[in-house]
Amino acid sequence: MSGETLEISDIREILRLLPHRYPFVMIDRIIDIRGEDHGIGIKNVTFNEPQFLGHFPDNPVMPGVLLIEGMAQTAGVLYFLTIDKAKFRKPAVPGDTIAYHVDKIARRRNMWWYRAEAKVGDALIAEAEVGAVITEA
Repeated sequence: MSGETLEISDIREILRLLPHRYPFVMIDRIIDIRGEDHGIGIKNVTFNEPQFLGHFPDNPVMPGVLLIEGMAQTAGVLYFLTIDKAKFRKPAVPGDTIAYHVDKIARRRNMWWYRAEAKVGDALIAEAEVGAVITEA
């Protein structure tokens, strides 16, 4: 797939590629994948999502662990292995649109490591390095 640019805008295609299901699908569409090197996943944050019932009722904030999960899901059809250097800079709240930017930093056999950032507009809200085993769908 290297060198190929592809856009996935249909949630059915994302569900075909990922083993995750509601309420743990953390991306709504992928707007940019360049081979195995780069991708941007989009998550539209809405108030009626289950995490906001308890995180926090009077001040809903997207949990950091779900931001990391969205970054990992954007990295491809994967099974989580590692998270390193995670930093949370600003909260995501209902009404935000989160863009997960992932860029490959290394690969060995079927292991990939990605530099991942979560952004709302131009603001960096979270970042991490995620490692994954990527398998053929």
